[in-house]
This record gives sequence, structure tokens and C-alpha cells, in this order.
Amino acid sequence: MTKKVVIVESPAKARTISQYLDGRYTVMASVGHVRDLPKSKLGINIDKGFAPSYVIPKEKQKIVKELKKVAADASALYLATDPDREGEAISWHLVQAIAPDKSTDVHRVIFQEITKDAVTEAFSQPRQIDLHLVNAQQARRILDRLVGYKISPLLWKKVRRGLSAGRVQSAVLKMIVDRERQIEQFVPVEYWNIEADLAKAGDKSEEKTFKARLFGTAGKANKKFKISNKTESRKTMQELQTASFEIAGIKHKESHRQPAPPFITSTLQQEAWRKLKIDSKRTMALAQQLYEGLPIGGEGTVGLITYMRTDSTRVSAAAVADARRYIADKYGSNFVPNTARAFSGKSKGTQDAHEAIRPTSIGRDPQLIKSHLTRDQYRLYELIWKRMVASQMSPALIGNDNIDIHAIAKGSKTTYLLRTASSKVKFAGYLLIYSEGTDDTEEDDSDRDRVLPQLNKGEVLKLIKLTDEQRFTQPPPRYTESTIIKALEENGIGRPSTYAPILSIIQSRGYAHKDKGNFVPEQIGILVNDLLNDYFADIVSPGFTAHIESDLDAIASGEQKWVPVIEQFYETFDNDLKKADKAIEKVKIADEPTDEICDLCGSPMVIKQGRYGRFAACSAFPKCKNTKSILQSTGVKCPQCGEGDVVERRSKKGKKFYGCSMFPKCNFTSTRKPKATSEVAK
Repeated sequence: MTKKVVIVESPAKARTISQYLDGRYTVMASVGHVRDLPKSKLGINIDKGFAPSYVIPKEKQKIVKELKKVAADASALYLATDPDREGEAISWHLVQAIAPDKSTDVHRVIFQEITKDAVTEAFSQPRQIDLHLVNAQQARRILDRLVGYKISPLLWKKVRRGLSAGRVQSAVLKMIVDRERQIEQFVPVEYWNIEADLAKAGDKSEEKTFKARLFGTAGKANKKFKISNKTESRKTMQELQTASFEIAGIKHKESHRQPAPPFITSTLQQEAWRKLKIDSKRTMALAQQLYEGLPIGGEGTVGLITYMRTDSTRVSAAAVADARRYIADKYGSNFVPNTARAFSGKSKGTQDAHEAIRPTSIGRDPQLIKSHLTRDQYRLYELIWKRMVASQMSPALIGNDNIDIHAIAKGSKTTYLLRTASSKVKFAGYLLIYSEGTDDTEEDDSDRDRVLPQLNKGEVLKLIKLTDEQRFTQPPPRYTESTIIKALEENGIGRPSTYAPILSIIQSRGYAHKDKGNFVPEQIGILVNDLLNDYFADIVSPGFTAHIESDLDAIASGEQKWVPVIEQFYETFDNDLKKADKAIEKVKIADEPTDEICDLCGSPMVIKQGRYGRFAACSAFPKCKNTKSILQSTGVKCPQCGEGDVVERRSKKGKKFYGCSMFPKCNFTSTRKPKATSEVAK
């Protein structure tokens, strides 16, 4: 028994780690969890302290058998699963499933990055499995199982089969539905903007004109007012048309703009959507590939980034020093601040066990490895690399000019106040390589780099022209991938590592869909939300969901036992279940009429809600059983035939895929949305 066995989750991770260990180690992959609660039943003994009954799924039995066989001859077993609660639980389950000999030393090793130094150090400092972390994961799994396996059958009974409810999923759905209702109930209010094109009195060139917007009336309070209709706007325009204009005040201010910290899981997901239009599910899959390792030419297989499930912005001193050296060499010493910049997580519940998401080597410039990565791998790696480098660069110096202009109308006692501003980057600093994205959907009124002539207080201006524009106040925008993740984090709902699967589940269940990147609730999603809101207020409450997350954190740190947390939750939950079962009557989901006629019998077609989303069916059912998929066009021409459009479809198992609208004439299919030719060219 001289062989040492290392177990990780994925084959890719196993290949990378194998490079850094000598021949005395055998590295194997468990391919995720090897034990779980059974699918066919609850699997929790409520009367015996909520004891879970774990099973080895059929598809994992062969892997467990192989792991057992190899571990039987091992002198030591090293569990190198991911460095978080889920990874800790996988390690614990592996020990329970494999049941190594008592003479076999069992070690837990963790590393934040898969590099030779990190792996070597981890194996030199092994520890025991942390049962507090295991219990926190176990508590989450049991809570989610209780909610899902208790409420879902109720929905099947009262609404229709195939529906589901989840502890965090339901809170997220409520946010989407609530926002949609705010939009529906919003009453727009009319207002008008007036803008003046002005120039210095002596300037004759139209190129030297600048714009100023009417703000209000001048005086001690500089009162702002709103123009509510066209009549008011035109009256004000008439007065301004005859007014004399002069500079009333100039304020010049210089400010330093600091860079954003390196990525954590949530900010990576937000920024990947803002800048790359990659959703959270795809972002995490790509980040996993970059973390576990990819073949980079002569370097072999290399882990390119640190662990991607983290809520800490802390960065190791060595990585900071590397970044500062790189910046000085590449951009010059004036782009490196005098002292290294340090970031610390300030939000409640921040775990500081991991570093922020950063490149494993700053010297591995994205351009140097571009040819070894797929397009999306490269784009995400470049985003992470630039964010980390920028975080250690000098601040940007921004010059801002804010100018007040008085307009004194002839024959009027009113002095109008107009304002204009300009903003100019005087020293780029970190902006040389990176600027943070924004979720703002309002019209961009940015003053950056707006050119203003040299102006002085008291200087007389001439009016070139006046324009007015009708506007309406806007409802709150629907959530995007970025804004909903930001809201989830701010409200303490779920954990960043769970955001991607939750958003995916809501869409796959047909509760919501995306329209131009915005989450829109479906009729069935609104119905389920309202039922849960009426009878399970705690489940959908963001405050309650956040409270549960705090309890799970307390379990992970050893401050709380997991069973009392479940007991406290279940007492109220069980009462709510009994009341809901008695009170909820069978719900009839109305079909949605369409203008389409059934091509088999001539009856009108209607939209129905199925297990895997909406579909078209003949209203004469069951006499006529004609059904059709509802094709959602992607705006991309079929890359195979060039005639049809690529449309979104669903398989019989509910999985989304893309196909040609000319099917069966053209049999093109893809699991990933094809890019338009213009996008590919970019």
C-alpha cells in the first residue's frame, strides 16, 4: 500500500493536477457528487431529526466501484475537491461511499488556483474534512428538498403536473413578477426639455456653438421646474427667444476616479452580461474551464484563473506585487500608485477564505494565449485579466466644468437658469485598459469629452437656436441577467454560486422568458407566484430567504447546529402546507386565443402552457390533436441553407436547442445560438 490516491470532481481538473504530482499519486475524477437524496421520494426522516437517506445514483455506481477498487490499495487518500461548501460536501460523501480502510490516511487538500506552487503547497499542508461546512451544505440541500418535494405535488394537484417550487427560485420569481406589475401599473407623466444652442457673442463659426439645457429659474434656491405640456414649453421658448444670455458662474473641479476591485462571482456574472452579453450560466461554465485548466501550447495544461466561486475581493500579496511590476514595465511608473491598493468585502456574510477571481499569472497576457482559447474563453479571460490589472493601477484624473447661464427675458421678471457641463479625462490611469460597465438604460447624457469654448464669468452669449422635446417618465426597467444578480446580492437572496442555476430553472420551467435580454414572466409563472405569495409568504419573501442564508453561514462557521435551523423552518412551513391544501381550489389555466387556423380541421388554434413551456394546439381537442411548436426567431439566418431563419425550439425532454425554420427541408440544429455573420466578423 504505497500508492497515494487523489480524487477531484472533473477529468479536466484531474489532468491539470496530474502534471504537478509525481508518479506516486494516482489522480481520479468523481465527476461531481457521488451521493444524493433519492429522486423517487423525499429521502428525509422528518420524525428522526430530519435525517437524510443518501443513495448512490445509478449513473454513479460504476465510478464509485472504480474509486473503491483503487482506494483499497492506497496508503493515503487525498480529497482535492473545490474549496467551498459544495466541494467539502463532495469530499465527505466520497469518504462515505468509498469507505476506505481504517489504516488509510484520509486528507483534505484545498487550493485557490491550479498551479504547480499552489498544488504543491496544498499537499504539504493537508487538513481534515470540515464538518461545519458539510453540515451547512447538508442543511441547504434538506431545506431545498423539503420545499421542492412538498410544494410541487400541491401545485400538480391544484394547477397541473410538471410545475415546481424552490426555496430561492420562488423568491426570484416574485421579484420578476413584482417588477412586471410595477411596469403595468406605471402611469407615465409628460414633461418637456428645452435646449439652447449658444455661442460667445464674438464667435461667428457655428462649429464653436455649445448646448445648454434649461434647468429652472435663477435665484437664491436656483429653483428647478418641470414643463408639463407643449403649451408651457412654447410659452417659455417665446420668452427665451428674446432673452439676453450671460455666464453666471463657472465651477471647475478635478476628481480622482478609483478602479473597481477584482471580480467576485456576482460581479463577474454582472459584467460578463453587460460587456459580453454572456449569461450567468455560460459565464460560470467558461470560468470553470479557465480554472480547471486548458492546454496552452508549450506550457501544457494550465489553470488560468483562481477559483471562481467567491465573494471576497482579497488578493494575495504576491499577485498584487506581480501586477504592480507588470504595470510599471508596460505602462510606466506613473501608472502605479505609491502604495498597493487593498480591497476588503464589506457586505454581511462575506466569506474571506478565497481570493478574488484573478489570473494565476499576470504575465500571461490575453493576447499571448488567444490562439489556444475559444472565442468566449478568450473574452472572459481578457475581462478577468484586465479587471485585475486595472485594480492596481493609478486612479484616473477627471476634470469637470459646470457652468450656470442666466437668461433674462425682455418684459419678464423671470431670470431663467440654463446649465451645461463638460468632463474630460486629464490622466487616464486605470481607464487606459478598463472601465466598469453600467446597467443604466436611460438616455446617455454623459458630459465626458464634451468640448466647450473658453468661457468667463459675466461673458455675454448669443442664442443660435432653441429646441424643445417631449418626454415621458419611464417605468422601472425589467430585470436583466446583470440587474437581477445585483438585486439578489443586495437582498442577500441565495449565494452567487446558485444564481446561474436558479435563473436557468425559472426559464426551463416556463415561468419566465427573456425578451431582448430582459426577464418577462409567463402567465403560468404569475399564477404560481400568486399562489405561493398567498399561502407561503415566507418562502417568497426576500427577507426570510436572506435570513435563512445567514443561518447557513452560522452553521458553516460552527456557531449554530443544523437540525434546529431545519426544525424552526419546518414548523411554520408544515402548517402553511396543511392550510394551503384545504384552501386552494383547482385552478383552470385559460387558453390564449390566436388568429391562426388549424391546418387539419379549420378550428382556431390556441396557446397552451405545457410542462416545457408554451405551445400551439387546436381548440377542438380532443377531437383534433394537432399541436405546433411556437417558434421564437433569433434574427439569424440559417448557416447551413442560408434561406431559413434560426429559431428556438424545445426537445421532447424540454431542452432548448436551435434549428432551421425550413425543417424538414433543412435539418440544421445546434445546442448553442448561432451568431450572425456580422457578429462573427467582430
